[in-house]
Amino acid sequence: MAGLSKDSPTPTALTVHGQSHVLEIAFSDGAEFRIPFELMRVYSPSAEVQGHGPGQEILQTGKRDVDISGMEPVGNYGVKPLFSDGHESGIFTWDYLYELGSGQEKLWADYEARLVAAGISRDAPMVADNGHACGNH
Repeated sequence: MAGLSKDSPTPTALTVHGQSHVLEIAFSDGAEFRIPFELMRVYSPSAEVQGHGPGQEILQTGKRDVDISGMEPVGNYGVKPLFSDGHESGIFTWDYLYELGSGQEKLWADYEARLVAAGISRDAPMVADNGHACGNH
């Protein structure tokens, strides 16, 4: 599982900044990132967002002002943010947070391209029933 490799950088500091809506995280290799909550929410590793296989991703919208109301540790390898929109099923491993932090520019561009392709605004409300009915969330 990601985050368990002995060579992976581990966090040395983690701060949730509610006013600026960013997670600030520093790693043992000296890397430091400020990851917007919105980016974390639209790229949540949960099945609710990612689906259960390639091509099943659910495009997230209306997350610009999402907050993190809590953060639960998950073993020694990650955290589970509790988002203000009720989403709390994503486990963010240290490796995944590192990937989000280091790849922000490309991830934002990919997200914006998917929005354009779908003809949806970033601020459009999520459709309540997205047809996902696996019963796991």
